[in-house]
Amino acid sequence: MNDERISETVTAWVGEAVTVQDDRSVVIDKPDALREGIESLVQTAVLGSETNRGLAQWLIRACAQEMGIIPASIHDLYFARGRGETRNDYTVPAINLRALPFYAARAVFRALDEIDAKALIFEIARSEMGYTDQSPAEYTANLLAAAIAEGYQGPVFIQGDHFQVSPKRFVQTPDEEMETLRSLIRSAISGGFFNIDIDTSTLVDLSQETIPEQQRTNFTLCAELATLVREFEPKGVTISIGGEIGEVGGHNSTEAELRAFMQGFNQTLDAQVPGAPGLSKISIQTGTSHGGVVLPDGTIAEVKVDFDTLERLSNLARVEFGMAGAVQHGASTLPISAFSRFAEAGTCEVHLATNFQNILYDHLPDAIRQEIYSFLDTHFDHERKPDQTEEQFYYKTRKRALGPFKNQLWDLPEGLRQEIETSWEKQFRILFERLNIQATQDEVERHIKPVAAAPILSDYVKGMQASDDVDDLAD
Repeated sequence: MNDERISETVTAWVGEAVTVQDDRSVVIDKPDALREGIESLVQTAVLGSETNRGLAQWLIRACAQEMGIIPASIHDLYFARGRGETRNDYTVPAINLRALPFYAARAVFRALDEIDAKALIFEIARSEMGYTDQSPAEYTANLLAAAIAEGYQGPVFIQGDHFQVSPKRFVQTPDEEMETLRSLIRSAISGGFFNIDIDTSTLVDLSQETIPEQQRTNFTLCAELATLVREFEPKGVTISIGGEIGEVGGHNSTEAELRAFMQGFNQTLDAQVPGAPGLSKISIQTGTSHGGVVLPDGTIAEVKVDFDTLERLSNLARVEFGMAGAVQHGASTLPISAFSRFAEAGTCEVHLATNFQNILYDHLPDAIRQEIYSFLDTHFDHERKPDQTEEQFYYKTRKRALGPFKNQLWDLPEGLRQEIETSWEKQFRILFERLNIQATQDEVERHIKPVAAAPILSDYVKGMQASDDVDDLAD
């Protein structure tokens, strides 16, 4: 696509609101007109032809940057927390938006604005990119477009969640699996993901006699991928990197495992990139599972989080390794009353996804829901376990319909979509209050000085594919 064709296409989309200067920057001539047309533009970024999607995704990011909305790393805030220079009484929510992320993110920004909060991460996992059919660039475009629509300014923390090694593929073709992770990291950084959670905990080998040997493959490959992140991060940006010591759903993590992993990781990283910044946080296992445990009637079993483990390991991570603390996965389906305990335990971050998806499905018309269930019967019957009820099967697999039904979800009646958005916003408000992130705007602005890394048009127009859908990966 040549410069003339680009200008013509942009003019057709946004009129005289924006002028394209070059392949990295734009001028916002009419901000209000851009905000009025942003919904149509983001729909092109999601559902347009491949070339138009790429151009629209680039245009949204370039416009956002010009308006002071900057993809940023939370690294400096987290290390300030590790040094005791910030409050330690709040937990940063990391929110996975699997469906209609533009509208969900608008609800997030409104809820944040009400409480003067900016300590929040938007994220998406490798597995979710596959089954929701969202590339990093597309996900970023949705979030930044939502920020434009809501008049937000400042850093937007976008994270690659569970950039995870598939143990099945690693056993079969280890070099190919690692190259898949490397390509995903490069694509994510190009797409504005300046926070990346590397998860090689799937390769912890509990058959080894000593804990350092059990963690060796985990910390070695984590350091290898962290080295790539440091080599590829934009100039002036220190990407926040997280590691993981225990796969979610396994046994609860211990102090000895944390020490063994961190000591091995730090030594390995320093040997590869002397003096490079290390991990800002560490994910641990405390008794939860992704998506919750589904009972035969389709309801979710009560989850019990080991808050004592969270508190001990968070404190250890800060005192001995200077990190912000421990990260909790698989908490979305906990009772709402439990969320205040994360902040009380000094948990630095909690990952939330499933309940937002549940809210969407609770509002879907019966006709669409039945169409989705028929799709699951046809395409995912091989995942049905002999002892599962229908309710259990659909609950566990319905996330896999989000990509194939993306167009239908975008075409929901406006009134219904607004009901869903309102329900999301209500849930966000409650969670943010429980996690105690109100009045974190000043802390974020004091410690985070976002660097505007200009998006490169050629990276977008050539297309950034969503990750592959791997059935043994976590969300």
